[in-house]
Amino acid sequence: MSFPPLVEPAASLSVDEVRRYSRHIIIPDVGMDGQKRLKNAKVLVIGAGGLGSPALLYLAAAGVGTLGIVDFDTVDESNLQRQVIHGQSDVGKPKARSAKESIQEINPFVEVILHETRLDSDNALEVLGDYDLILDGTDNFATRYLVNDAAVILGKPYVWGSIYRFEGQVSVFWAEQGPHYRDLYPEPPPPGMVPSCAEGGVLGVLCASIGSVMVNEAIKLITGIGDPLIGRLLIFDALEMSWRELKINRDPETAPVTELIDYEAFCGVISDEAAEAAVDSTIDVRTLKQWLDEREAGQRDFELVDVREPNEYEIVNIPGAVLIPKGEFLTGEAFEKLPKDKQIVLHCKVGGRSAEALAAAKGAGFSDAVHVGGGILAWVSQIEPDKPSY
Repeated sequence: MSFPPLVEPAASLSVDEVRRYSRHIIIPDVGMDGQKRLKNAKVLVIGAGGLGSPALLYLAAAGVGTLGIVDFDTVDESNLQRQVIHGQSDVGKPKARSAKESIQEINPFVEVILHETRLDSDNALEVLGDYDLILDGTDNFATRYLVNDAAVILGKPYVWGSIYRFEGQVSVFWAEQGPHYRDLYPEPPPPGMVPSCAEGGVLGVLCASIGSVMVNEAIKLITGIGDPLIGRLLIFDALEMSWRELKINRDPETAPVTELIDYEAFCGVISDEAAEAAVDSTIDVRTLKQWLDEREAGQRDFELVDVREPNEYEIVNIPGAVLIPKGEFLTGEAFEKLPKDKQIVLHCKVGGRSAEALAAAKGAGFSDAVHVGGGILAWVSQIEPDKPSY
């Protein structure tokens, strides 16, 4: 089903613009009119990371006149495996500014607006309100629900993409024309159930596959050509090299979206049980270092357990830590491996998984167990900075 163009055409294209976009203009479905609409469009990309990188590059190359970027993070070396808008010289630089420099190098005719802030319930309506179309490439559920609800309230369409390991998903949500994100996912998954890309990894090139589809949908919506993915979910499996499509219907049970809420509380970073277990049972990495020194001197005895996955352990680990993945705590297998006569100290990458494992351990009778806030990232940052981070 086709929809009318989202944007009115600009008054004209300069001679230089015609030369630049000639391969678009000679496509009958795009033509001069479509390219003028792209020039007049204002598109907001949320996140200049894995999906935002290729999306921003191709939106700029396509001639979208105004690009907004929402990102408050800085470029890390671990980003460069997939976030192709950034380079080695950009490490440590704000991602939004790095992205702007790359865009200006690709297309000087594009105006870039930076929103170097965390998108939240207080600013989302104001930020999204200035744009015709939103592209959401974030990797956390709180922001996804926030973007969806803000777009519903504002009556704006948005293109959504998601990636994890070898699989990607894309759809277009527009409450005025079809289903929105809450029709597909009425409730977020239980805390800790779905790992982020930072925890589970992602094939770098998958970002290009999904990001380019997102831009394809944006161009179709702006120019009014083709059949947008409204009411359809496109799923890509990079291992099988297959695409499949699922139909999305409006859910009559979905409550109307009338206001923005506390999305961190709605999604829950960790479960209530984990949060309760961590109260008065969390130590920092400097305390852990002191305890390890005392253990080495025979003044303290405890079992340090790394609850990450084996491939993470291979990247970097804390000396003396025993690897027992979090999943074994949730199934109960871990408790057969833990000593009953020692205190248990748990750690993960940043603290979320170890808090979940801590709740399970306390429930199994390890009442004096503790976990390490900040996890191994804090350890590398504060104790062993020569070790790799990820």
